[in-house]
Amino acid sequence: MAEEFAGQQNVIAVTFAEDSKAYDALTAIKELDSQGQIELIGGAVVSRGEDGRVDAKDTIGDDGYTGTATGGVIGLLIGILGGPLGVLIGGATGLLIGSLFDAEDDDDTRSVLTDLSRTVQVGRDALLAEVIEQSVEVIDTAMSRLDGEVLRRSVEDVEAEIAAAEDAQRAAKRAARKHLHDQRREQLKERIREKIEALKAKLHRRHATAASGSA
Repeated sequence: MAEEFAGQQNVIAVTFAEDSKAYDALTAIKELDSQGQIELIGGAVVSRGEDGRVDAKDTIGDDGYTGTATGGVIGLLIGILGGPLGVLIGGATGLLIGSLFDAEDDDDTRSVLTDLSRTVQVGRDALLAEVIEQSVEVIDTAMSRLDGEVLRRSVEDVEAEIAAAEDAQRAAKRAARKHLHDQRREQLKERIREKIEALKAKLHRRHATAASGSA
């Protein structure tokens, strides 16, 4: 169904001064979809817990797409933002990729996932949605009526970073396993060296005892 509606396919993240407005916003974009002003592919009202986990409190998806938001890009995004990498790039700790580098490098280190993660704050409700828009003003106007602040990123960019994040997490796991393997190997070598030195010392004492006995 997505290809039948011409426009830009985007992920939007909307934050509100009042948490209840996130649910009103989900209803509003459903109405815009039913009116043919946008194509709503999937959406969810989400909140981040103190542990960094991101939970979807209310979801909606197009029946022709996946049936629920958890099966599409929004579901993947929620999983990334609520996982270990999400905490690193802007979760409960507020640590951002850009803060790991010099300030002048911030433009190079900022990422789509960092920007989106910033919008999902601890204890606050936000709206995440995947939409196809002919004009950004349609959603922006609807959200402004609810005092909502809209962050918009292309689905193409979001998907690229989700794929990169998955690769990064795999690489991190491989690196961690290799480190443990190397560490255990070094520990084993050390134990072997200690055992050999102990045997040498024991043999030396025997030779010394035998030498003194023969004298």
